[in-house]
Amino acid sequence: MSNISNNIPEKTIERLSEYRRTLIRCHKQGIKHIFSHVLAGMHGITAVQVRRDLMLIGFSSDTKKGYDVDVLIEFISAILDSPSAMNIGVIGMGHLGQAITKYFNGKGLKLRIVASFDVDADKVGTTIDDIPCFDMADFESAVIDHDINIVILSCPTRVAESMVVPIVNAGIKGVLNFTSKPLNFPLGIVVENYDITTLLEKVAYFVKEGESGDAAE
Repeated sequence: MSNISNNIPEKTIERLSEYRRTLIRCHKQGIKHIFSHVLAGMHGITAVQVRRDLMLIGFSSDTKKGYDVDVLIEFISAILDSPSAMNIGVIGMGHLGQAITKYFNGKGLKLRIVASFDVDADKVGTTIDDIPCFDMADFESAVIDHDINIVILSCPTRVAESMVVPIVNAGIKGVLNFTSKPLNFPLGIVVENYDITTLLEKVAYFVKEGESGDAAE
């Protein structure tokens, strides 16, 4: 990720988001308290790492019962969430864009996909999963009308670079890029380049290495 300046490390922010999702699931199961080593085990890390992350945000009330699940959810939410919901737009409503929309909406987060954008005449002007789809030609005005802060890029990689100028001109503050083309933006715009191909190749490499190790034994 680029263009980030705060006192909490990027990896800690990622883990806090993961902790919160786990804690919400625990809450739904009726679990009231959880020990740091239990939370750590659910994420494949050490209890020391969990305690360090929580200390970084000023949370340290680990009692004999463990962390109070409800209190910790609220505490992490106060760190991660904005005072009001952030609106998101999805650029590219192919299979990936529609899958992303279905996944995010209904999660109960303070992140709402409120609009989508495409150049396909069969999609423009329709509603996909309750989200209106606009023509990219109307991107800037739709961003203003729907108060969009963040965009998710799920368009074809070949056109990804051409999206940079419209995104900057529209005043977008954050970009999650799902194309395989790393994109650079001016300072002030937070960018996360999420390359699925690279991640899959990384997983495949370690699977291959594991199989090689097994064969050598």
